Amino acid sequence: MENNEKLIDSLNHLVAICNDGKFGYETAAEDAESSELKSMFTGYSTQRAEYASQLKEYIRSSGEDPDKDGGPLGALHRAWIDVKSALSSKDNKAVLGACITGEKAAIEAYDDVLNDSDINLPANIREMLITQRSGIQEALNRVNSLHETVNS
Repeated sequence: MENNEKLIDSLNHLVAICNDGKFGYETAAEDAESSELKSMFTGYSTQRAEYASQLKEYIRSSGEDPDKDGGPLGALHRAWIDVKSALSSKDNKAVLGACITGEKAAIEAYDDVLNDSDINLPANIREMLITQRSGIQEALNRVNSLHETVNS
């Protein structure tokens, strides 16, 4: 596979991951019991939409078409949030736990792209991915901290 094709495929995968996060956090906001959690989840949903938009902008500037929907694993994750929330009667701890699962998967996906020696990431794209990954890590830390304190 050509390096540019692998780069675009990898960035499209991250677009899917960001879209999954956006939809997952929208679902979490709907399922959250407290206004504080609803607000936090809505903010993270907006953040992921911005990340996806940044990635799509680069893909378009390369003459390629970005993927439009979340990936199949993300669809499963969104469904898992829905099921978990319904079974848990919209339990905040369960919703936070589902978000942690999604964030860990997102960080792993970003790490895979950043550490793939077969992809020659342009400096501006590497910097963007590092910044986005950092935002996801901050969200994971916050959600994990809340998860540990809820019902403990």
